[in-house]
Amino acid sequence: MIYKSKSYQIFSVFNYVFLTIITFLCILPLIHVFAVSLSGSAAATANIVGLFPVDFTLDAYKKTIGNENFIRALGIGIYRVFLGTIVSMTLMTFAAYSLSKEDHDFKGRKYYVWFFVFTMLFSGGLVPSYIIVTKVGLINSIWALILPVAVNAFNLILLLNFFRTAVPKSLEEAAYMDGAGHFRILFSIYLPVAIPALATVSLFTMVFHWNSWFDGMIYMTDSRKYPLSTFLQTIIVQQDYSKMSVDAETLRNLSQRTVKSAQIFIGALPMLIVYPFLQRYFVKGIVLGSEKE
Repeated sequence: MIYKSKSYQIFSVFNYVFLTIITFLCILPLIHVFAVSLSGSAAATANIVGLFPVDFTLDAYKKTIGNENFIRALGIGIYRVFLGTIVSMTLMTFAAYSLSKEDHDFKGRKYYVWFFVFTMLFSGGLVPSYIIVTKVGLINSIWALILPVAVNAFNLILLLNFFRTAVPKSLEEAAYMDGAGHFRILFSIYLPVAIPALATVSLFTMVFHWNSWFDGMIYMTDSRKYPLSTFLQTIIVQQDYSKMSVDAETLRNLSQRTVKSAQIFIGALPMLIVYPFLQRYFVKGIVLGSEKE
């Protein structure tokens, strides 16, 4: 009956209106950036572009995508996201499962947990990290962008708390009584139930790898091995066109604001494509139907 009451209907109307306004506030800046990226150099420089392109042109995208260095950087960026997500999720899943056990099942568990918490609060700094990456021979390798950040303590704690609270203890005990081992329990019970949490952490990891540019700049000595984020940061923000084979005609015909807008939109597009496929897991019941009465 509550769904048919007058007060609930009024609340629903205001709720939908409020959420619609918030949605537009989130979308409009991206639409503006997209419009600027499709506008002419003079209109973009004069800052007269609103939500629709002025002097429509695709020059910014043609010059960027037509550059073979951009295509190479795009491939490296996608490869980094794919490989980095697999490595990170594998390590964090195994670590979270182990640390989710009770102290009497995993002796020394609390020391490992505090170790990961410590890494969230304190860091050795950039110089020690660079020295370690150099000494182990990862410089100028894709692994230099993946292994140092493979285990994110914050994401690990999210999975750890999920495993400890969302999976019923009786369900795990029943599996033990049926003769299941840790690997069987992890893959047959924890992972199917943990799909929403895994999807969320995977999205966090993908966004991190896609947007990360600084590590590529310090660990990659060859500009041909830059991932997309580092490539765009170098060619747009620093305006270092010498390494990227951008000709003088491009510099004259393209507005800096237009190219930057194209950079922002291209950088955001892959995550906008991936998110709808993972969003449906965020609202699913976590342990619904997992435990029998």
